[in-house]
Amino acid sequence: MKSISDIAFVVQARMNSQRVSQKMIRPFCDTTLLNIILGKLRDSEIIPSSNVFVSVYEEELKNIAKEYNFNIFNRSEESANNDNSLQKIYEWHDRLPYKYVIKINACSPLLSVKTIDNFTKSFMDQPEESLFGVVELKDYFWSKDGALVTPWPDGQTIMNTKAVEVTYKAAHVLYASRLDLISKNMFMGDFQQEGSIKLYPLNELECFDIDYEWQFKVGELLYKNV
Repeated sequence: MKSISDIAFVVQARMNSQRVSQKMIRPFCDTTLLNIILGKLRDSEIIPSSNVFVSVYEEELKNIAKEYNFNIFNRSEESANNDNSLQKIYEWHDRLPYKYVIKINACSPLLSVKTIDNFTKSFMDQPEESLFGVVELKDYFWSKDGALVTPWPDGQTIMNTKAVEVTYKAAHVLYASRLDLISKNMFMGDFQQEGSIKLYPLNELECFDIDYEWQFKVGELLYKNV
């Protein structure tokens, strides 16, 4: 239902990570996190290289991006240092000549090219104009005030994860949206409106996201053995 020619694929990165210093260019299994994701997009069977944009500000990141036949979007210093404004962080939203965008997280080295391609195909085949990668969970959750958020399964007297209702956690690896929604301060849809954003369950291991120093070290071990 959608043409791939209408979809931009964006990988966004910056150098000023506070929790893992310079994680995008830091040696990771004899390569870097940015090299890993760009190499996977290069190996995609369906994504045209002309549709891929590497959104970066620092020269070190641009130099890595230049190794691949992708577009470089010259991210501003303001964008690279912003943590709250959707339109400033995704400043390409009104500058790319596409109707849709699929954003891929560069901090998830276990994400496979097959999963990226399957996610893309699902987005293209569906009528909905959003798709959000999530991880399926069957567990119990509480709010900060100690209230049980998960509905207690009928007839259960113990915490039984086989019986509990499925919930979904943001995977933070793959996002598909109409580009013009960002101009309305929305990405993929309205998070407060039930059913506004279509969910796409992913393999939990592939969604291993490196945000902390311990995750960088564990990620290397997993990457070597997967």
